[in-house]
Amino acid sequence: MPHSGYTVFIVEDDASVRDALGLLLGLQGYPVAMFGNAESFLESLRSGWRGCALIDIRMPGMDGLTLQRKLKEIGCDIPVIVMTAHGDVESARHAFRSQAVDFLEKPLDHVRLIAAIEEAFSCHSQTLRSNESRVEFDTRLEQLTPREREVMDMVVKGFHNREIAKALFISPRTVEVHKARMMDKLDVATVADLVRLSLGQ
Repeated sequence: MPHSGYTVFIVEDDASVRDALGLLLGLQGYPVAMFGNAESFLESLRSGWRGCALIDIRMPGMDGLTLQRKLKEIGCDIPVIVMTAHGDVESARHAFRSQAVDFLEKPLDHVRLIAAIEEAFSCHSQTLRSNESRVEFDTRLEQLTPREREVMDMVVKGFHNREIAKALFISPRTVEVHKARMMDKLDVATVADLVRLSLGQ
């Protein structure tokens, strides 16, 4: 079932292929946006876009693999599905190194295409949730006192209460108090959660 608010962005220079894909995906309930080249896609790209990009490798001007690398360089988190009529191992390797969801050869297998799109949508949804969690965590970090932040940094590095107490010249009991307040402000229940969020995961 298509994700609400998610779009398949088709970047394909062959108008007949582009239109056929648009029709196929539209009939499956997917909103689509179509672009005839990589440059027009980059010019139109907006930070609030959700979905995935279905990109052809061989296009006039900027090719698909270059576009994929460019998206990664600018921090765009829209997942990419690469498609080509000239599949080869080296191209697939480059695509997957740049974290492509899938590498599809034309003529496209419709079942595999839909599966790749659903996987890409799920990946993007997970990324967006992680980003939201990170923003919330960063906001909560600002609520910590300098001492609570010191304690947090040492907890994340794996230090125990007695080690933290010795390093900060305070008692283990005081460390426990700072640690409890810090965990409460950050809304984390375990040290494992604290470490995961502090690492941006």
